[in-house]
Amino acid sequence: MIFKWNVLDLVFPRRCVICDEISDRPGEAVCKKCRESIIYIKDPCCMKCGKQLQNSKQEYCSDCEKKRHEYIQGTALYDYGSMADSLFRFKYGGRMEYARFYGTELYEKRKNWLEAKGPDALVPVPIHSSRKRKRGYNQAELIARELSKCSGIPVNTSLIRRIKHTRPLKDLSYGERQNNLKKAFKICQNDVKLNTIVIIDDIYTTGSTIDSMARILKGAGVGKIYFMSLTIGRGI
Repeated sequence: MIFKWNVLDLVFPRRCVICDEISDRPGEAVCKKCRESIIYIKDPCCMKCGKQLQNSKQEYCSDCEKKRHEYIQGTALYDYGSMADSLFRFKYGGRMEYARFYGTELYEKRKNWLEAKGPDALVPVPIHSSRKRKRGYNQAELIARELSKCSGIPVNTSLIRRIKHTRPLKDLSYGERQNNLKKAFKICQNDVKLNTIVIIDDIYTTGSTIDSMARILKGAGVGKIYFMSLTIGRGI
């Protein structure tokens, strides 16, 4: 098996998931320099959304101190800034192979958090059908499926769908995000028999998308809603 990978690396050299250059570490998804540049979210972090905090005496970030979220708690793996280029290629450049690295890392670094929640299912944030046709895949679903392979927790993509073609959220204010997401999601099952779920997404900024989904899911009878995000931003 080792020999096989060595031959494949010689014929089809791997490119680093972070910098997209040919990796200097055969068989590894990330080159040595980039492995050291990844910024992981670590303590202290917000007890609600998981954003990085600078002061160990803080319990919540400024966003969560001001807002009431619909979910119970969330966690994230990377600081968005250190993964922005990689995530852009994954999301818009067809680099679906990145999902394996992302999902494995998410599981390895957040295994204890995930197991403590004991979810019945992982629910990726859905994208509108027109966007999925154009892109060819839902990046959150790819991450969820890789996380499922590692954890054994099933993925549920039939529970909720996106029925409104929303504008990209990155350039919108918090209020605009809220209006943009009104009536964006719809429950697809009449009898929801899930007590605990973890919503999976690629980026968390203000929590507007997670809150919008959680509100609908709670109304359908889901008792406990958490989220895991690959990256997390600074918020507003």
